[in-house]
Amino acid sequence: MDEINQKLLEKIKQSISETVKKKKIGIAFSGGVDSTLISKICSDMEYDITLLTIGFSESHDILFAKEVNEYLNYTHHIYEIDSETFPDISSKINQTIKTDNLSWNENCIAFYYVSKLAHELDLDTVITANGIDELFCGYNAYREAFSGGESKINEVMITKLENELKMMKAVNLIASEFGVQILQPLLSSKFIEYAKSIPISEKIHDSEDLYRKHIIRKLAKQVNVPDLSCTKRKKALQYGSKIHKALLKTR
Repeated sequence: MDEINQKLLEKIKQSISETVKKKKIGIAFSGGVDSTLISKICSDMEYDITLLTIGFSESHDILFAKEVNEYLNYTHHIYEIDSETFPDISSKINQTIKTDNLSWNENCIAFYYVSKLAHELDLDTVITANGIDELFCGYNAYREAFSGGESKINEVMITKLENELKMMKAVNLIASEFGVQILQPLLSSKFIEYAKSIPISEKIHDSEDLYRKHIIRKLAKQVNVPDLSCTKRKKALQYGSKIHKALLKTR
């Protein structure tokens, strides 16, 4: 493993150790490179992990998560969202977090189900990979910002991070109904500071770069994350779970 990836791995492990004090944890898992990398590292660090996947029946995330875990073989539980009760739950969540921000509503709904599943399994701590897309140029917005140079990319990063940190507070408000805490080791101030120091060229190559997060994908391969997960371009949680589609129907 080259020096930059070795250091990244050490910093991720350090952030997990400092953030996650319980040894028995759930991990929000879609099979994508971010959640699979976090799962693999936590398992290698000897956390007792349970993968938690949510989505509507036959949604991409459920099918893909199953496929990826055929290689990992970790304890894995799936919660299929009931389309009958979905409108009432989404409405209740909207009233709780009091925002019209569609992404916030979608993420809070997703983590409502993740927390419900965790609670049913007697887990009170769930880890997520939130922060990777923000810090390693995972979003399309970074391609659009590329022509503006590093300063424009950093501007987008600051905005994305601020939004994510605030959104995860709303997510934890929803999760608290089930006595579950959602933790994001890669949104710790120390890890953010370190990740920002990694050269942009390790994250995104140009405005046509459809994969991005190159250093993350490379590290994932080096710690034996299945290739299927490392190379896949995957939709965000709200799309892969079909929550976005279902929520638009209720509006």
